[in-house]
Amino acid sequence: MRHAHHFTWGPIVEVAKLFAGIFLTIIPAIAMLRAGSEGALAPVIALVTSADGRPNDAVYFWVTGALSSFLDNAPTYLVFFNLAGGDAVALMGTMASTLTAISLGAVFMGANTYIGNAPNFMVKSIAEARGVRMPSFFAYFGWAMLVLTPIYALITVLLF
Repeated sequence: MRHAHHFTWGPIVEVAKLFAGIFLTIIPAIAMLRAGSEGALAPVIALVTSADGRPNDAVYFWVTGALSSFLDNAPTYLVFFNLAGGDAVALMGTMASTLTAISLGAVFMGANTYIGNAPNFMVKSIAEARGVRMPSFFAYFGWAMLVLTPIYALITVLLF
C-alpha cells in the first residue's frame, strides 16, 4: 500500500528533526522563565502582566499566538503555561481565563505558518515530495494573516 501511494520517510524525518530541535531549544527558555521578574525574560513577564499585577489575558492570547506561529503549539503552550506560574490547579481555577487565552493562542495561531503547526508542515513536505508546488513560507503567512487576523480580533473582543 505504501509503495502504491509513493510513500517516503523524507517528510516524516524532516518534521522529526525540526521538532527535536524545537524541544531541545525550549529548555533554556523555560529555565529563564522560572527566574521570574528578575530573569532575562522579565520584559516578557511585564508585557503579559497588568499594572495591578494580574495577567492580561488578551496579551497572553496574542503573544502566545505570535510565538506559536513560529514555534509549534505544544512547546509554545509549555512556555506560556510556565510564564503564567506553571501551577495547574491555579490555572484551572482562579486563572482559568488565562489558561484559555494561552490555549487558544497556541492552537489557533499555530495555523499562521507551516512551522507553527506540525500538520501544516507535514502536508507541505508530502505535497512537495509528490511534486506539488506549495506557497512559500511568507506567501502562506501573508494569506493566513489576511484571513485569520479579523477572526483573532473577534476572539479577543468576545473572550478577553
